[in-house]
Amino acid sequence: MPTAMEKRLGELLIEDQIITEDDLKIAMHKQKETGLSLGRILINMGRASEWEVAATLGKQLNVPFVTLSHYEIDPEVLESIPRDLVFRYKIIPVDKTGDTLTIALADPSNIYLLDELKLLTHCQIIPVISFESDIQEAIGKYYKKDQEENFHEALKDITDQELEVLEEERQAVQAEEDDDLSLEADDAPVVQLVNLMIAEALKMGASDIHVEPYERSLRLRYRIDGVLQEMPPPPKKFQNAIISRIKILSDLDIAEKRLPQDGRFKVRQQNKSVDFRVSCCPVAHGEKVVIRVLDQSNLQVRLTDLGFEAPVLRKFESEIRKPWGMVLVTGPTGSGKSTTLYSALSTINDPSKNISTIEDPIEYQLQGINQVAARPDIGLTFAAGLRSFLRQDPDIIMVGEIRDLETAEIAVKAALTGHLVLSTIHTNDAPSTVNRLTNMGVEPFLVTASLNMIVAQRLVRRICNECKEEYTPSPELLDAIGIPAKANQPFYQGAGCQVCNGTGYKGRVALYEVMVMSDRLRDAVIDGVSTNQLKRLAMAEGMQTLRMAGINKVLEGRTTISEVLSATMADTVQEIAVATDKEDQVA
Repeated sequence: MPTAMEKRLGELLIEDQIITEDDLKIAMHKQKETGLSLGRILINMGRASEWEVAATLGKQLNVPFVTLSHYEIDPEVLESIPRDLVFRYKIIPVDKTGDTLTIALADPSNIYLLDELKLLTHCQIIPVISFESDIQEAIGKYYKKDQEENFHEALKDITDQELEVLEEERQAVQAEEDDDLSLEADDAPVVQLVNLMIAEALKMGASDIHVEPYERSLRLRYRIDGVLQEMPPPPKKFQNAIISRIKILSDLDIAEKRLPQDGRFKVRQQNKSVDFRVSCCPVAHGEKVVIRVLDQSNLQVRLTDLGFEAPVLRKFESEIRKPWGMVLVTGPTGSGKSTTLYSALSTINDPSKNISTIEDPIEYQLQGINQVAARPDIGLTFAAGLRSFLRQDPDIIMVGEIRDLETAEIAVKAALTGHLVLSTIHTNDAPSTVNRLTNMGVEPFLVTASLNMIVAQRLVRRICNECKEEYTPSPELLDAIGIPAKANQPFYQGAGCQVCNGTGYKGRVALYEVMVMSDRLRDAVIDGVSTNQLKRLAMAEGMQTLRMAGINKVLEGRTTISEVLSATMADTVQEIAVATDKEDQVA
């Protein structure tokens, strides 16, 4: 909620004729939705510049303005505030004289932060205003440099003798190290190196860590917002030590290098628990390791945070609240299907319902839900778990994935006998899911009787709010996505900054295609219509396709045309016509 201080800032901006009252109303409404500061929202809207907001704040609070690029900050001053607070609150210490500490921040009206810093540092805090972009640049200049020095220092300390550590010595590593990323002075250098790799991945918001051996090099990549980004690699000679350390963390056999292995481990980072899934696979020049990062603090469990448009969200929520039937979420690996299902379960979870899930593996643990990890090696398959659930008096069942006819048939029967069943399946779009089930061997009349809704989804990168700028796309690009070129329609892209590592994107947003099974669609399935015919019928009933959802996100300024084109398939002529009509209404 906007504070009295922020309302006063808005009033001063109106008095100085920088913004209008309508601008303030819109910004305060957006603030309730996003939680960003009022000044940042006005800057993102293009209604005020960073200088105008900073100058007005300074006048309001009687706080001086500084340009950080004019300062060379002493390293001892930088150590006066913990690194995690610097990154979390986008602040930077500028000077320390005695027990007086000067802090640069974009919003000095945050008295709670100033009080916290006073208690933490035992110093008198003097706030000064600086541009948020200047603060980000200073953080990148001073702190990232420090991290790189730590990384190279860890490499330098590793000797050739340590690379030949015997298995017995490796297994003697204390168990406490498996649960802690803290870099103690007496940690083995290899341990420090792996810890630094993991800590950096967490700081950058990576979803996966790839360690890939080649003939003369070792490649390190992080998947950030769905795209792999190459990182400075460790030298090739550290390959075996790094992979062995990761195996020790994951309780894997470090002597086995010929067969794939899967494991997991958990660490504590900044008072939160993060799970890691590890997969080792033998390749031509060693073992490739992929680590999936499962940070529960990043899980969006509110449906409103996922990217649904309001009409689509109403349809989705209506279907998941039905007492029985089947809801399927489809899309490729990494498209956010599990997150959507977890959010749906959290929305409908209450003490009056018995909810059970079988997953492979359990990615996030939800309070009040009985979660079972599938173990095919001992016979606990999805089908076996489903059979067991039906004897446990369930109301709602979630199956990690429908992969075979046996699982599909049990799920259909459960949906027909008074249970709500949620699951995922791999298809390209919502209409093709029906054919996928029938191709598995499920009778069409059972599919139509049990299926309530199919949701197809994709993830596209979100434009970075810190470097968002207006631009004019080429006519060819507009034509490719199906949007007519119009002078009064603004388009946005990210210029690239420290916050987004120069990519122009920060975070992701989902595109949804929701097909609710109506009587007309059920009749069409029974008649054996093709996927394309089923798609046209669903669109005629108001289904928004993935491409149309992407067009909406582009028009809202949340993503770019190139992102939507790369994530969605080319649409039919009829679909483009529907999207064009919608764009005309927006314009």
